[in-house]
Amino acid sequence: MIRVSAVVLRNAAGEVLTVRKRNTSRFMLPGGKPDPGETPAETAVRECAEELGAELDLSSLRLVGVFDAEAANEPGYRLEGTVYEHPLVEVAGAAAEIAETRWLDPAALPLPDDLAPLLEHHVLPALASASR
Repeated sequence: MIRVSAVVLRNAAGEVLTVRKRNTSRFMLPGGKPDPGETPAETAVRECAEELGAELDLSSLRLVGVFDAEAANEPGYRLEGTVYEHPLVEVAGAAAEIAETRWLDPAALPLPDDLAPLLEHHVLPALASASR
């Protein structure tokens, strides 16, 4: 089991910011694995700063959920993803580990076929049900 934290950042149009890390083929939310002693929320804030230069406010994180999914980049592993939503902040730019960023309209169908399982099967449905 791999534990990660991730963050939903939306633009004014409601699109969700996704990232594709170097040497991978799937788009996912910004985020990553915890450092020793970090809470899931602290991991989310740190990872967004490292990956996007985005300074998140810990107290502005809203828990979307904790989900179990197939790991996108580690075949044979499961992922426990703690996912938060945060109001959009300025994104300074992608770090070297990020190959590409893309805004995703979660209501547009069909969804792209290159999304990570956590995002496609858990986070997007949770966001859709929360907006009803």
